[in-house]
Amino acid sequence: MKKIVVISISSIVIGLLVVILGFIVFYNINLKAVSSNSDEVEFMVESGSTYNNVISKLKQEGLIRNELCFKLYIKFNKINKIEAGKYVLKRNMDVKDIVEVFSKGNTYNPDAVVITFKEGKHMRSIASTISKYTNNIENDVFDLLKDEKYLDSLINDYWFIDSSIKKSGIYYSLEGYLYPNTYEFKNKDVTVEEIFKVMLDEMEKVLTPYKSDIEKSKFNVHEILTLASIVELEGASSDDRAGIAQVFYNRLNANWSLGSDVTTYYAEKIELTDRDLYKSEIDEANDYNTRSSYLAGKLPIGPICNPSVESIKAVLYPDSSNDNFYFVADKNGETYFSKTYEEHIETRDRLINEGLWNTYE
Repeated sequence: MKKIVVISISSIVIGLLVVILGFIVFYNINLKAVSSNSDEVEFMVESGSTYNNVISKLKQEGLIRNELCFKLYIKFNKINKIEAGKYVLKRNMDVKDIVEVFSKGNTYNPDAVVITFKEGKHMRSIASTISKYTNNIENDVFDLLKDEKYLDSLINDYWFIDSSIKKSGIYYSLEGYLYPNTYEFKNKDVTVEEIFKVMLDEMEKVLTPYKSDIEKSKFNVHEILTLASIVELEGASSDDRAGIAQVFYNRLNANWSLGSDVTTYYAEKIELTDRDLYKSEIDEANDYNTRSSYLAGKLPIGPICNPSVESIKAVLYPDSSNDNFYFVADKNGETYFSKTYEEHIETRDRLINEGLWNTYE
């Protein structure tokens, strides 16, 4: 008789454990997002609403899987704060994400402007983008870049900016210093100065982890950004930016010119896709043109675009084992290095014949 009772109790305990385990699995599954896509849904929380008021609406809008599990989540976590207002929720947000959004309050701004500044773009492109998405015109950008008082304030505020940006001959004072990324601004009335501040703050975040290595380098920040901007354009399709950076170091150490076409295009203020360079342009003595012997063993006067962190890191940590003086990348991103010009031409001709020659797009 006792054996039968023990077996019955054991069966009940096991049954309860199975039910509890099953519920835990059910609960956790239903806290997950309803979809993997990021479709946005505008969701209004009326003044005076509680979670009990909005849970059914969340289910109707297809933003949560199960009303009961949502209620249990806010009960278990003792959550009751929900701010009234209009929200933009996404279908790939789980219950925790949705609750965090409601708890922080309405951050939806229908007038917000989102602008993407791409890596490798020069200041003229940045000015054009700002003009396109805000109420500023391109000259607002160029005028600010010439404002001595403004530039002095930046030199005072940011550790990575010094008087190098004010060198005579530099086309655009903050070229290379505005970190390329996607940013959101309050509305189209945002000023150029406000836009620049956000981008400079981001550059500070990017550079700060490498500050000690920058200080140990024989190059200052301006020179590092200058070389990084060349690597950005020359190595955009490459799988080995650190190798490309080392080729440029090898050329500098040998008192060669960098021989970079992208610097000549920048010097002439023409786009890479416009046309081929003329011989007179290649030979022209210009503070940016590294195809000319004028800059043998030297860097250009300043950056030629705004580089990514990958290019900055390549300049800080080049492939020191690379003792080559030439490189070329094919359409697949594979980089080929050569010690001599003859080897370089041979590689170039082979890539052209194989249909792998990479052209500027």
